[in-house]
Formats: sequence, C-alpha cells, structure tokens
Amino acid sequence: MDLLLKMLEVEPITNPSFTFHGKLVCLLGNLPALRARTRYIDYDLNRIWEPSKFNGNSALSASNAESKQVQMLKEVVDQEIDQFHDGPIVLLDLHTTTAHGGIFTLPTSDPKSLEIAETMHAPVITGVIERLPGTCIQFYTNQNANDIIGLVFEGGQHDDPLSVNRSIAAVINCMGTIGCVDLAHIENRHNQLLVEYSRGLPKVADLLYCHSISKDDNFLMRSGYQNFQKILKGELLASDRHGAIHSQYEGMILMPLYQTQGQDGYFIVKPQSN
Repeated sequence: MDLLLKMLEVEPITNPSFTFHGKLVCLLGNLPALRARTRYIDYDLNRIWEPSKFNGNSALSASNAESKQVQMLKEVVDQEIDQFHDGPIVLLDLHTTTAHGGIFTLPTSDPKSLEIAETMHAPVITGVIERLPGTCIQFYTNQNANDIIGLVFEGGQHDDPLSVNRSIAAVINCMGTIGCVDLAHIENRHNQLLVEYSRGLPKVADLLYCHSISKDDNFLMRSGYQNFQKILKGELLASDRHGAIHSQYEGMILMPLYQTQGQDGYFIVKPQSN
C-alpha cells in the first residue's frame, strides 16, 4: 500500500486538476505472520472477528501473537468509523491465495457490495462471505449494516509479484467506482491489468461447496490445481486421515489449499448462466 499512497501523493503534481474525495486508510494485518511469511502464528486473524471473541473470557484475550494484532486493528477501524461522517464507508479487504489462477472478488449479500464488485473487472463469487464465520468483513458489515459496504479482493498467488499490481489496480478501480477519484483520471492500464487476468473466466459464480478441515485431518490437496480449474463430480481432489476425497459436484475449484495452515481445503463454484 506504500506504493499506492505514493501514487496518490504525487498525482496532483503531474495532474493539477486531480482531487481526492473522502478519506483512504490502509492497514496491514498480522505483522508477525507477515514477517514470518506464514498465514498466522497462533490463530487465523481472519477467522476470529466475532463479537464473542472480544471479551475478557475468550481465547482472544490470552497472550498470543494474534490477540494484540486484532485488538489494535479493531481499535483503529472503530475510531475511523466513528470519526468519518462524509458518506458511506467501503471496507475492501485484500488477499492472495496459495494457488495460481485468476483473480476474483467476494461481495457480501448487500446489493451495494455486489454493485461495486461487478465493476472491478474480476469474477464475482457470491455466497463465500456468508459461509466463512469470523472474517473482518462479516464482523463490520453485520455490526454496521447501514454504514459499511464490505467486499474482498483476491489478487492472485502469494508469491506472484504482479499480485501487488493487481491489488493496487483493484483499489484504484474501487475508488473510481465510489467517487473518491474521477474516472477520467484513472489510467486505463489499471483496468486493463485486471481485464487481462480475468479473460476467459466467469463474470459471476455462486458457491456450491466448501470443504472445511481441522489441523488433525492431515488434509492433502492433490497438486496442480489452479483457481477456476474445471472439475468433475467424483473427481479425486484430496485426501485426509479418513482416505480419498472426491468432489460431490461438477464445477470450478477455487482456493485449493497448498499450505499447512487454514480451515478450508477448497471451494467449488458454479458459473451463473448468461
């Protein structure tokens, strides 16, 4: 996000007619895990955003790497929400995946979230946010249903350098959609980067299935799967301590898990018919 903030800082110098409307706040999640190049240290930071977790009797209040991080993030976000009164607040959560393949957006069930997602030149996947408890997006949109529009953007594979560029392009695209910047001031290369990486992928797809796992399952995804790869019903996808795992559906696989941490082995989505 440093690069994005620098771009906004210098834009008025090269383009005197440029004006930014509103306020942009950028936050990094789970700094200890980022430094360790791992998903999390003790708890998945994007699965513990539940009201019940923010009390003195929960595991979140214990001494662990994520408890301080989430408390600090919540304090900052809460403060920004309380202080901003100039219009709706859009909470855009940026992520990458362990698998290669296309980019995509995850809107909430709010029509305004879906409206923004559909302008971001990336496949829109419905039903995922509602399926995953404890996410930051779900927490704030449930708590502030009339004030916050939330959505997720998945920018590509973790180690792909262009995932950074695609995430920046997504933020710029979003800012144009919600009126923070004039659409005429957005360089076409930002939209084109997203369009090119989404070429051939479905415009909108619905969640069919999520394969939940625990750390004791010894889950192992078969190698070689990419986001949006077509799969057949009955296809061997993975294995765990109970044996082989075959797909219950025909569709497209999304976010196959190729790391040791995580609570979701894979998702299956079905493209909406035109």
